[in-house]
Amino acid sequence: MQANETNGGTLHFGDTASNGTTERPVARAIKRGMLNRCPACGTGRLFKSFLKPVENCAACGEDYTHQRADDLPPYLVITIVGHIVLGGYMATDLVWPLTTWQHLAIWAPITIILSLIMLQPVKGGTIGLQWAVRMHGFGEKPDADEDAAAAYQDKTA
Repeated sequence: MQANETNGGTLHFGDTASNGTTERPVARAIKRGMLNRCPACGTGRLFKSFLKPVENCAACGEDYTHQRADDLPPYLVITIVGHIVLGGYMATDLVWPLTTWQHLAIWAPITIILSLIMLQPVKGGTIGLQWAVRMHGFGEKPDADEDAAAAYQDKTA
């Protein structure tokens, strides 16, 4: 057998095992999540309130109880809004000499409004990313800490 020859039993780098798994495009899943839609089907709603995801998709039944967006959405929002507000502040300060109170009156409301507008889409995108890369129970098998379980099995008392 030559090195570049493939047969049905060999899995080479870049190949995927054909065990019936479906492809999950990352960009499409993030886009659907940011549009408040189920990353799996694109039709069901993702949130039942401002930041509370639904337990299951009404259209396809995808389970969202195990998703863990946690701290990534606020971190991303802080980073994006911080760059926008800081750039706007610096550009404004170069053009018009405003007092500190005037800058505060302009940029504090913009910061709060931008943060509130961006938080839900960014969280939806994070959930879509988790679904696409099969994180936190979105894969075929549930997440289990197998290494820790194996380490404790050989423990002697």
